[in-house]
Amino acid sequence: MMHEFVTYADGTLVVSSDIRKKENGEEYIIISFERPMEYGFDTVVFELPSYAIIEREGHFSDEEVALFKTVVERGAAYFFDIARGGEIESA
Repeated sequence: MMHEFVTYADGTLVVSSDIRKKENGEEYIIISFERPMEYGFDTVVFELPSYAIIEREGHFSDEEVALFKTVVERGAAYFFDIARGGEIESA
């Protein structure tokens, strides 16, 4: 299951997954940034806890990707909490 986190003003949608397990039993989640474009989507997908970019397609700039990485790093504990069944609180 994917959980919607936020939609930025430019239409970029941020979603996070439930906990997933690799063959070796290691838990991970994915955080996806997608922006609809005329031709499809700009996409960047991170894997936590490694913070590795596992997919990058389209035209997100290096500066945008760096900002997304900061969001992922600062929000890692929160994303894992949501993935484990926590609720997203709104202000």
